[in-house]
Amino acid sequence: MKVPEAINTYCPKCNAHTEHKVSLYRKGKERALAIGARRHERELHGYGGQKYPIQRNKAKTTEKKTLVLTCNKCGRKVMREGVRLRKLEIVR
Repeated sequence: MKVPEAINTYCPKCNAHTEHKVSLYRKGKERALAIGARRHERELHGYGGQKYPIQRNKAKTTEKKTLVLTCNKCGRKVMREGVRLRKLEIVR
């Protein structure tokens, strides 16, 4: 699916329709010292092993791509949940 690099949409901060720059969301690096990571590490220690089943085979063939819309006027970023698709292309 092709998406334009700039779209005109509503900005909640400006309270008006402004031009937004479109980019693809990428997950940041997970913190090793976050409480969830520490708790999970603690569960894996000792006997008993994994607390929940590890998903071995992937059920879906596609992923939901999330778009990040950045307002050109104020800089506010808004996430827009995407649809399931194999390939997302931002066109100029």
